[in-house]
Amino acid sequence: MQPVLAQGRQLFFVRDTEIEDIIRDLAYPIFRAARLDPEAIDVYLVQDRSLNAFVAGGQKLFFHTGLLARVGSPEALLGVIAHESGHIAGGHLAQRKLAVEDASTKSILAYAVGILGAIASGRSDVASAVIFGSQDLAIKGLLSYSRSHEQAADQAAVQYLKSAGLSPAGLLSFMNQLKGQEVLLATNQDPYLSTHPLTRERITFLENQVELSPYKNSSSVSAADRARFERARAKVIGFLEPTVMVASTYPDSDQGEPARYARTLLAYRLGRLEDAIRGIDQLLAGAPNDPFYLELKGQMLFERGRVDEALLPLEQAVAALPNASQIRQLLARAQIELNRPDLDHKAVENLEQVLASEPDNPFAWRLIAAPLSRMGESAKVHLALSEYWLGRGDNRRAGIEARRALDLLPAGSSDAQQAQDVYNEAERRLRASR
Repeated sequence: MQPVLAQGRQLFFVRDTEIEDIIRDLAYPIFRAARLDPEAIDVYLVQDRSLNAFVAGGQKLFFHTGLLARVGSPEALLGVIAHESGHIAGGHLAQRKLAVEDASTKSILAYAVGILGAIASGRSDVASAVIFGSQDLAIKGLLSYSRSHEQAADQAAVQYLKSAGLSPAGLLSFMNQLKGQEVLLATNQDPYLSTHPLTRERITFLENQVELSPYKNSSSVSAADRARFERARAKVIGFLEPTVMVASTYPDSDQGEPARYARTLLAYRLGRLEDAIRGIDQLLAGAPNDPFYLELKGQMLFERGRVDEALLPLEQAVAALPNASQIRQLLARAQIELNRPDLDHKAVENLEQVLASEPDNPFAWRLIAAPLSRMGESAKVHLALSEYWLGRGDNRRAGIEARRALDLLPAGSSDAQQAQDVYNEAERRLRASR
């Protein structure tokens, strides 16, 4: 993990296809019930052990990894998603913006939209961004809701859950987790409690709705999605939570798949690579084409310098899940690291596919410049670097690289038009900052 250097506290963002996919799949019927376009909602994972989730910058949904580790069921997670969807559909975000200074609004919007730029910190799976300490209180104020907004979001959540064939019991269980923290000092409370004020009326409302729900004793969450949720939760706990929590949640006596997954991740985290490889190979023995087990094996080998060995599992992971940009990007990194002409061409092909789905991913632009340079594609190298610097917010360098690309590219070509667009945008930003 490579944090951005700043004077304020640092926030880290995790990219993980397996976890993002299960959140999106679970949330799909909730978003549809709320009349939100599921494809327009971006999901981000904040690496933080506190319990929190929030919406900012339009339809951007943020989950602290601590929340994913501590919600005990997919129904509880869906309750949180339904509640946050109620805030989006109710227009509460726009109403909050009117209640704060424009500078504060810009701070949180920059926080929300700056994550893809932060991916350029140097790792494909972990990104970092910063909220400066002086802005922290203003941002908390912008994230907080009034009691009337909380009640309206609860009421909407109940309707969305009903449409999805779910009782509000999951949301109620989450609220009961928060209830015990009300006696804590504000500095010790989970941030969800400080930004989403809890009242006895809200708890009573949900208790009544649970009793009235036609789905009180049933759930529409499939066995397959429940298993995926348990795996995702095990992944968060194994990778990010304290060793004591991993051991207590997944003791050696538990031979279930999520428990073995978590213990494998912990072994890797503690530097016991051979134990981790043994663990992932045992998981693969039961699911040889599982893209996420293959990805993990490749990632572990790659990050420990065994790049030759990492190549095959990463190729197999991409073959099993070809639309997973993050896995394909990791494969490209391994191909570039091996510095072989045949693999340079493959790396470029992989990164072109990544950029087709994530054109604003500056790390991918930086990666693709290396094999293009070795292939003698100078014009495309400058074009890639112009996109990289634009994504990083260095508009002066972006303009310089775009100008160099334009000097080498055929006039009227699509690459030349792209370079011109970058140059124009860099110049526009520079003028706006003067």
